[in-house]
Amino acid sequence: MRTLLFFGILVFGLHLNIWAQDHQHAAGHALTYPDIPGFITLKTDLHQHTVFSDGEVWPSIRVMEALRENLDAISLTEHLEYQPHKADIPHPDRNRSYQLAREEAKDHGLMIIPGSEITRNAPIGHSNALFTTDANLLLAEDPETPFAEAKKQNAFVFWNHPAWYRQSPSGNPVLSEFQSERIKNGELHGIEVINEHDYAEESFALALKHNLTIMGTSDIHGLIDWQYLEKGFHRPITLVFAKKRSLESMREALFAGNTAAVYNGLLVGKPQFINPLIKASVKINKATYIPNTDILEVELENISSSDLLFENEMNYNFYSSSPVFEIPANKTFTLKIKTLEKVSSVALKLKALGAYTAPKTHPVITWDVSVE
Repeated sequence: MRTLLFFGILVFGLHLNIWAQDHQHAAGHALTYPDIPGFITLKTDLHQHTVFSDGEVWPSIRVMEALRENLDAISLTEHLEYQPHKADIPHPDRNRSYQLAREEAKDHGLMIIPGSEITRNAPIGHSNALFTTDANLLLAEDPETPFAEAKKQNAFVFWNHPAWYRQSPSGNPVLSEFQSERIKNGELHGIEVINEHDYAEESFALALKHNLTIMGTSDIHGLIDWQYLEKGFHRPITLVFAKKRSLESMREALFAGNTAAVYNGLLVGKPQFINPLIKASVKINKATYIPNTDILEVELENISSSDLLFENEMNYNFYSSSPVFEIPANKTFTLKIKTLEKVSSVALKLKALGAYTAPKTHPVITWDVSVE
């Protein structure tokens, strides 16, 4: 099985390498999300692994996968302490994975963020440190030193998969004294609310309660293609709302909490980011009345890579449609509204059922529609 796996990776890598040289995105896989007022929307996956810890691929493969999906930035967060491939790939320098990825990405516009995963048993758990200057200095026997050193390096640190059943058998995150102390000391700044296929509502609640940056990551070990794309899914990502497309601006945005976690049709974040993101994701292409009727046809276009599920929140009802409808990613949908009389404009008010601005709370978005 292992031989077949590495053969598959080799073939996949050769295919991606040929594609990457042409600087083209594979149809159907490139992720797109609109900018929102005042910010550039950066698509990132900041928790990934390679053979330099417990992953199954070389760092260059991670770069090629990210280019294929049109990501803006990635981080290869290798376990500092857990090194199962060390006998086959000895590497005394814990920065090596980052260096190889940065070299591969330098001509492609993909930003590579240096990072590492601090790995401990519960209740300490796992955390990622991003924007480190030297990962080797985070190696230590005691659990406090890596976090203190990360702070010295001005690193952004987030708590990984706190609801993981191997860390918390209940499937719910447990905020221990250790995490509480790290937050108090300014050594823990974010938390994963989406990791791999799992959305943890309780982690989202902790993020809001303790003002932790909301993160979504793939935590990929194998191939993105096998785990997500061939199954019809996109990887979980963190949308970072930054002032500029740069590493420094991204660092500032992460510390400020300017993020949303996204996994296909699931969007999780604070209302000041989720609401304008959804509003910008839906374009009103045209609005006209069906001849000799009071039924207004509104063509809506979803310009994002997330299927958007909505429920009617207007006083008007729909014609020939359920109050709940979906606009597939990068598709259009014509909504028919019974206005009962001709109007020159209408406030299209919809609840976004796939989005959360707090546990069990969906945002309601309004578009001003001018009738032609």
